[in-house]
Amino acid sequence: MHLPYATNGDLTLRIARDPYRTVSRIAGKLEADAFHGKLMLADTVFLTGPDCARVFYGEGMIRAGAAPSFLKMTLFGDSGIQSLDEAEHEKRKAMFMSFMDKGAPDRIAAQVAKALDDLARKSPDRLCVQDEMERILTRVACDFAGVPLSEDDVEGRTRMLSALFEHAAPIRPTFLAAVANRKRANTWAANLISGARSGAITPPRGSALEEIASYRTVDGAPLSREVAAVELVNVVRPIVAVSCYLTFCAHAVATNENGWEAVHDRPQSFVQEVRRHYPFFPLVAAKTGRELDIGGETIAPDTRVVLDLYGTNHDARLWDDPMMFRPRRFDDRKIDPFDLIPQGGGDHHAGHRCAGEWVTIAIMRAFTDWLTRIDYRRPKQDLDLAMSRLPALPESRMIWENVSLRQPA
Repeated sequence: MHLPYATNGDLTLRIARDPYRTVSRIAGKLEADAFHGKLMLADTVFLTGPDCARVFYGEGMIRAGAAPSFLKMTLFGDSGIQSLDEAEHEKRKAMFMSFMDKGAPDRIAAQVAKALDDLARKSPDRLCVQDEMERILTRVACDFAGVPLSEDDVEGRTRMLSALFEHAAPIRPTFLAAVANRKRANTWAANLISGARSGAITPPRGSALEEIASYRTVDGAPLSREVAAVELVNVVRPIVAVSCYLTFCAHAVATNENGWEAVHDRPQSFVQEVRRHYPFFPLVAAKTGRELDIGGETIAPDTRVVLDLYGTNHDARLWDDPMMFRPRRFDDRKIDPFDLIPQGGGDHHAGHRCAGEWVTIAIMRAFTDWLTRIDYRRPKQDLDLAMSRLPALPESRMIWENVSLRQPA
């Protein structure tokens, strides 16, 4: 048996124009969950659906050299945990998981809740939800990581960190600014690592800054200053990126009749449906580490494999009427590690699923609770999702006016 081939030539430009829907649309036309194609001129196997997700996150896949180089220039940095395999990945992932355990989601959510209430007490006449949430989460992320941040630096650090995920792909000129901000972020984090190692900075015990600065590889060597800086940014940047999900929560309430009801009556289901429904990260990449059977065909070692996250989260075999926003679908649904995969699939501890997934959910729950305790007016604005962008935020970035904290009855 052989996998079908996409006959549209190299798919790079098609995916750049529509990164969320291209793979699943081609798979639908080919009536196959796996198919061959070209990506950036390289032979690539594209996958979609839960069965293929099990293959992607199973044995035989490696991450070294798999991610497109432009993501190292912006989103991931060079030599970070996303590019590791086997023993070193296991050891470094254990370090990341240690940050996210021990009650971290609850602590972070409590900080976010306080910051949101403080914002509402100021009764701003007008705010942009995306921009304001990035500021709040920059403060929270730095505090959580043990990174000093003065109030004078908040705006600059926010713009620096948000550029890494808002302009990660080279599909707009803003990508060049993201590359420059990655260099700034690496320098900033490297100076923090040096300060922690020299004693000029005393980070809180057990914080990300302390743990990364003192980390030893499987060979017993400390991380280089540059790689340690990348990993520190890999703790802070993803927390700031949760701002996108908070904007999506605001968008869901604005555009779906059942959104506001779900925020009040079934907030956990609402949060999971936002994560499933909205376009956060479209695709992830790996390589075959050995000959591997995919869909009945033996795929050669060192072949790039791309998994369609968005398409799997909208697979009609898994989700009834998948393009509709329906929080009730999660009321009694048991989450399988290979069907709801907005932040990757498989096992958190052993695999490449996002270590911060529980933190993401906790922050979103704090935000949805806050929505039930505030009043605001939503002026006329462009609520269309920009599906050619990464992430596909609404064009308006969600504008609110006359925000205030509701007085207790």
